Amino acid sequence: MKNIVILISGRGSNMEAVVRAAESQKWPARIAAVISNKPEAGGLAFAAARGIPTAVVANKEFATRAEFDAKLQETIDGFAPDLVVLAGFMRILTAPFVEHYAGRMMNIHPSLLPLFPGLGTHQQAIDAGVTEHGATVHFVTAELDHGPAVLQARVPVLPGDTEETLSARVLVEEHKIYPRAVQLFVEGRLVIEDGAVRILEHADVSGALDTISS
Repeated sequence: MKNIVILISGRGSNMEAVVRAAESQKWPARIAAVISNKPEAGGLAFAAARGIPTAVVANKEFATRAEFDAKLQETIDGFAPDLVVLAGFMRILTAPFVEHYAGRMMNIHPSLLPLFPGLGTHQQAIDAGVTEHGATVHFVTAELDHGPAVLQARVPVLPGDTEETLSARVLVEEHKIYPRAVQLFVEGRLVIEDGAVRILEHADVSGALDTISS
């Protein structure tokens, strides 16, 4: 039974998607805790209502990023995590923190990485005139939004799209691929080799990076 710790800063809709999938699909894992850097984060109530332990490590209470990360790491490790899932956790993490969870911390980014790292991805996609946009689940590395990709989902960019309409279309797909990526980790089917992810179809058979289109 693997322990999953999820970090949020707000509503945590991707956290909700992972929790619901773990429950409905009966993963050999448990959501050990949901932790937020904001005490008002709406996702904390969702987790508590399901009996999931919650904690708050408020970044505003720390003078430096390093001090915050040290306390956050201590809190996470108190739940003995096998995997740390960033679900709308709006903090840039220090290199020592990321290294501590190397190969066992995931994030989801709303673009088809390596395209459009950073913020404002939906507007970036519209401004660039691309015909496809999407989301990427990846392992976290010290370089922002550049870790090995696990899964991607693609959506069309439609004539007349706004940042809001495109964001909504991408979010639907995020809620599909993030739980799937976490499930693959729980099942022991993800291997990182030479900076890339292999997805094991069976115990000893590997497959290419999965891509979901809609």
